[in-house]
Amino acid sequence: MEKFKFKLKRGDMVLILAGKDKGKTGKILKINRQKKRLVVEGVNLVKKHLKPSQKYPQGGIIDSPAPLAYSNASLLCPHCQKPTKIASQITGDEKHKRLRLCQKCHQTI
Repeated sequence: MEKFKFKLKRGDMVLILAGKDKGKTGKILKINRQKKRLVVEGVNLVKKHLKPSQKYPQGGIIDSPAPLAYSNASLLCPHCQKPTKIASQITGDEKHKRLRLCQKCHQTI
């Protein structure tokens, strides 16, 4: 089985392509590589019922982001503000650093 290569990183801004939050944008908080799922800030919120505890003395209901499928998110280019695919390029200097490029405006992400 071929290893799945993740091109998104924690902290990237993404656009949601499918589901109840289609069209919303948010920052990636967490990535689960085994299950191919992302947790995005302010997107796919679910109600969580909490019992009273030391951290939450009153208990209550809070909204927390739930994971969504990796394929339902697309990177937003910080330069052109459009959803894009990611190209990679290796620099020619001594360190051979890998750069991520926007395929629409060809700027470094």
